[in-house]
Amino acid sequence: MSTLADHTPIDKLNELLASGTYDQIRILIGILKPVDIAALLESSPPRERTVIWNLLVQEQRADVLQELDEELVGDLLAHIPTDDVVHMLEQVDSDDDLTDILQHLPDAITHQLLRSMDSQDRDRVENLLSYPEDTAGGLMDTDTISVRTRVTLDVVLRYLRRHTEIPKMTDNIFVVNRHDEYIGLLPLRKLLVSDPSMKVQDVMTSEIEPIPADMHESEVAAIFARYDLVSAPVIDQKGNLLGRITIDDVVDVIQDEADHSLLGMAGLDEDDDTFAPIVKTVRSRTLWLGANLVTAFIASTVINIFEETIAKVIALAVLMPIVASMGGVAGSQTLTLVIRSMALGQLVDSNQRWLINRELAVGAINGIVWSLLVALAVTLVFDDITLGFVIALALIINMFTAVLAGALLPSILKAMNIDPAVAGTVLLTTITDVAGFLSFLGLATIFYA
Repeated sequence: MSTLADHTPIDKLNELLASGTYDQIRILIGILKPVDIAALLESSPPRERTVIWNLLVQEQRADVLQELDEELVGDLLAHIPTDDVVHMLEQVDSDDDLTDILQHLPDAITHQLLRSMDSQDRDRVENLLSYPEDTAGGLMDTDTISVRTRVTLDVVLRYLRRHTEIPKMTDNIFVVNRHDEYIGLLPLRKLLVSDPSMKVQDVMTSEIEPIPADMHESEVAAIFARYDLVSAPVIDQKGNLLGRITIDDVVDVIQDEADHSLLGMAGLDEDDDTFAPIVKTVRSRTLWLGANLVTAFIASTVINIFEETIAKVIALAVLMPIVASMGGVAGSQTLTLVIRSMALGQLVDSNQRWLINRELAVGAINGIVWSLLVALAVTLVFDDITLGFVIALALIINMFTAVLAGALLPSILKAMNIDPAVAGTVLLTTITDVAGFLSFLGLATIFYA
């Protein structure tokens, strides 16, 4: 017989909710860490989510908010009085976590919270809010430790001991001049083993370039991955040290990028709540379905043009999906590869032509190989060599077109400030369907005239 101890927290919660034992639910929540409670909220349907949230005490809520997805934070705080929200957010320790939350809340709450802060805290938060959330400035944390070049390591160690604790993920101390301009890094691994009488300038390193505050978060993630960084300094246009980015923030960026690429292919937003209410989910997906309906009408229009040809050769109606499907798969392979290469920063102007030529060659070879196989099967099944020749030629044309579209669409869409991961699939499907039907039915019209 299984017990509650054998189940996950979500299973335990569902059993306790079904039995109505809210005291035990409160006990369960009380022994969980804030990050686990956040995961529990994100993994629960709306009713259970509300119960969990209402059972949290004020201090727990502030800690859990720092671990939650920002979109979910907005939903949970939507029906709470503004004064209570402000009081809750005042207990959020991290400036960057607080900034992430404020960016998804009404301006009235932001202004009221800022007014309640002292001038130093308010300046730090306002500085973070001035940067878009998808830039280095939006990612950074202003909680840093910096020293000057001329002080000795003994002075630095005594300075560190004055703190009750140093910021999390601290692997370097930042070195600045008297104008707070970034100069270099003092690694803790050197500080702890070097002669205390040595000066900072003797052991510091300037190998790691600082990150501009306006750099996009995807570029920041690429730098962290390339150089295996744990933290990195962020500077403004004048070279002044603003803050730092740590690996835990970059991991979130990498996960968001992966979610964006995966969900974008299906027209879903990476911020979509898995357990969002029905109405909200329907509204978020309607636009995508509408766009696909338009493309389906375009493909149907092409088919309608060749109505007489299809009526004469019924086999065409049976074989049409093969041509469109093969082109769609070939195009999707190229599209996915190119989008991934762009996201990783591997695709640039100097090597784009080579990649396009490679994909065209692959598309042509695959088109010829598979067209011959399909032509042979069609000829044997329908006892019509002309039909086999027509579908073979149509396959070659459509697969070549699909690969070309898959290679070029991401760059074209990016130049138009349109996300290739979201719009690329819809446009590619339209192109492969139209090109497939047009080539197959057009050739059939010519050869069966």
